[in-house]
Amino acid sequence: MPDDMMMNRPIMLSGKVMMEDGTPPPESVLIERVCNGIARGEQHTDSKGRFSFQLGQNSAILQDASTGSDTGFGRDIGTGPGGPRGGFGGMNRGISERELAGCEIRANLPGYQSSVVQLAGRRVLDNPDVGTILLRRLAKVDGFTYSATTGMAPKDAKKAFDKALKAVKKKKLDEAETEYRKAVEVYPKFAVAWYELGRLQEFKKNVEEARKSYDMAIQADSKYINPYANLARLAAMEKKWDEAADHSAKLFKLNPYVAPDAYFISGIANLNLQKLDVAEEHAREAMKRDEKLQNPRVVQLLGVILAQKQDLPGAAEQFRTYVKIAPNAPDIETVKQQLAQLEKQLGTREGAQSQTAQ
Repeated sequence: MPDDMMMNRPIMLSGKVMMEDGTPPPESVLIERVCNGIARGEQHTDSKGRFSFQLGQNSAILQDASTGSDTGFGRDIGTGPGGPRGGFGGMNRGISERELAGCEIRANLPGYQSSVVQLAGRRVLDNPDVGTILLRRLAKVDGFTYSATTGMAPKDAKKAFDKALKAVKKKKLDEAETEYRKAVEVYPKFAVAWYELGRLQEFKKNVEEARKSYDMAIQADSKYINPYANLARLAAMEKKWDEAADHSAKLFKLNPYVAPDAYFISGIANLNLQKLDVAEEHAREAMKRDEKLQNPRVVQLLGVILAQKQDLPGAAEQFRTYVKIAPNAPDIETVKQQLAQLEKQLGTREGAQSQTAQ
């Protein structure tokens, strides 16, 4: 086979995820491919922590709000419609050898640090087994992305839940919803089943039903963090800032090691509630966790917060950064106008200070 064709053939990967004590994760863990700082879900592990997939074929992965970085909320930070652009997705093409520079895979479990497997230099004919990815606990946290109730679920509930997961992979969404409902009817404290039912309902635009399912997940296991993140996002999309801030605060108390979008949403909510110190703290935390600024709107958010706090030099600096890194953003002209106004104010202030000094 010509080298050209080999270079473009898809690549298979397999391996397993283990906790640092040598046991498998307590629940399915998302395996992510990270290329040049951008993370995309590939596959969830099975009950023993094993995974096997073709790179780029993540057609059945639903990106969580708590693990993604592509959330936006309209033109004027927090005052317009918006939401995550992820979904159950269509079929993606595989990733070839040519596209692996700067790529790695890792396991995603908030509160834990994952070892990584570098993908640069891998070849189509290499052994697909990448070995073991280890998860090490970062610090004492009270909330996790898995629920202790799963292990207590009776056989019939687990069977229905597994059928639902398989139906989602086949994009048989009505069938999946039926099976999720069976799982929670058999075992009402099945927190993960309630959460997955909520995600499916949200994808089908049944937002009120999704919210109820997320609430049921929290009632079943108050330390299961995933529903808090989704409830905060839904509240922010509807401009229910008190609810968004409240759900976010509960999330951070349980587990602060969450994706930057959670802090971004909290920053927006607290800005609209005029809790500017909290808003600034969370905007800066979002920027810290989003080193590649995959969501540049957090820069604009911080600029708006600083402007309201009368830190005009700081606000101007953030707006300049936003104009530089997001030149094609839909609201770029508005931001440029805001920046021009700030620079005019700064010029006037500096002139007045100069005259006073004389």
